Amino acid sequence: MSKEFEIAREFEVDATPEEVWEAVTAGTGGWLWPMEAPEPREGGKGPFGSTVTAWDPPHRYTNRVEDVAGISEQTLNQLDYTIEPRDEGRRAWVRYVHSGIFVDDWDNQYDGAARHTEFYLHTLREYLTRFRGRPVTAFATFDGPEASKASDAFVTVGRALGLADDTAQGARVQARGPQGQLVGAVVDFRNPYFLGLRTDDALIRFFGRNHWGYMVGMSVHAFAPDADAEAVEETWKGWLNGVFSQP
Repeated sequence: MSKEFEIAREFEVDATPEEVWEAVTAGTGGWLWPMEAPEPREGGKGPFGSTVTAWDPPHRYTNRVEDVAGISEQTLNQLDYTIEPRDEGRRAWVRYVHSGIFVDDWDNQYDGAARHTEFYLHTLREYLTRFRGRPVTAFATFDGPEASKASDAFVTVGRALGLADDTAQGARVQARGPQGQLVGAVVDFRNPYFLGLRTDDALIRFFGRNHWGYMVGMSVHAFAPDADAEAVEETWKGWLNGVFSQP
């Protein structure tokens, strides 16, 4: 049964309104995923077949799409960003509203979307404050194998990284990465659904989508000048597949 939804969040960040604007309109590969930049005018073409319905840099950006391509569970999707200066423009206040219509499995879809929103917006803040001025040089995103749908799959991922079940957000760790190499990182986000590792040159994100009936996912946002997207995906996807191929 079709039903409308709205997910609204507000936050302040140590970045200028102009830096936030750049991140949400052109620098999405640094915190979400790369996408086509919107045509800079109201009525212009936005990403994924959307239409720009508000364009007032660096204060307001909205895009809207109906009959969302490739997503059968949704018939309307709208993303709205309102950005205001704080501290004489040295910081920014942001209000983000994701709204639309889910047509099936509403409770599960809404829960997943709301929890993903928290993680994505946290990653946006990490990008703005920790990697300011550094372009993303490689991005990779992928899912684990079918076995990663298991109810305990995300716990398995944390343990495969060498993290204790009680390793908390903010901890500095030596995580076990591809080929058993140790990855020095800060656990910048952790709850039962998501895990974020921040290194000097990357944001590594783990998505416990098994909670909503899907495979565990990963994204890597790399900022090192020599980072290669294909190599990043090959090594980390091999690691993730290996986690679930153990007897």
